Amino acid sequence: MTWTGRVEAGGTGPGTPAMTARGRGSHESVQDGRWIVGTYEQDQYLLDGTPVLTWQLLWVVGWAPQTGDYRATLADDYGRVGVMRGRIDGDRLTFEQIGGESLRLRLVWDATDPQDLVWSNEMSADGGPWTLVEAYHCTPVGHRPQDV
Repeated sequence: MTWTGRVEAGGTGPGTPAMTARGRGSHESVQDGRWIVGTYEQDQYLLDGTPVLTWQLLWVVGWAPQTGDYRATLADDYGRVGVMRGRIDGDRLTFEQIGGESLRLRLVWDATDPQDLVWSNEMSADGGPWTLVEAYHCTPVGHRPQDV
């Protein structure tokens, strides 16, 4: 999978600029398909094309029959770790971070248009409203990414 998109101004911290990003990821199923393990990498650029950083993530996700929902763990190269609870509602797959964190994440994959899967990352600080951090158009490997 590859993706292209935009990080909103302030999305990576107060005062941070808007950025564009290009990423790639791969997945494999483990334990007879019970879990999917994904590794991801994303390059972020200032709007003038200047490279800013490369971000990396490890994601493990699967169905948790004991809770009747999807569960995921994440760990990134910033030292962030978390556990998330997921659900499918129509054409949307949504994961929300669980636990007592003051800054919570919500990840949404929207497949309303099967030709243009959109992934977004939102955050909520101290129980406040969800705000958009970033949004991306995802493309399976071997297809041309959407222009942003």
